[in-house]
Amino acid sequence: MTINIRDSLLNPPTWFASFRDLTLYCNVFLHDDIVIESDDPDPYYRWIKPRGGMDFVEDFVRPGSEAGVHLDVEHNYPRSVITDRIAPENVHRLIAQLRLVRGLR
Repeated sequence: MTINIRDSLLNPPTWFASFRDLTLYCNVFLHDDIVIESDDPDPYYRWIKPRGGMDFVEDFVRPGSEAGVHLDVEHNYPRSVITDRIAPENVHRLIAQLRLVRGLR
């Protein structure tokens, strides 16, 4: 399964460590491919690459071009999990919602 994370969720108030925790868990334990949806990936890549943000992220893709579960700020696609940030207080909830949307308990 592919998890598509909207690029705006890389910006504050997202905590970078929480973004890494979420991508690590989904990649290692759920065996998901992680991609970031962006119309302009260059600034995001330059910011997250040296900080280890690409360790569990496969690639950047155009919004809507990849099937799978979407982690987004608004409901644009079926099978979406909506949030305004990735932070310590919501990482466990996001993981549970992603598991539920993709059909795992």
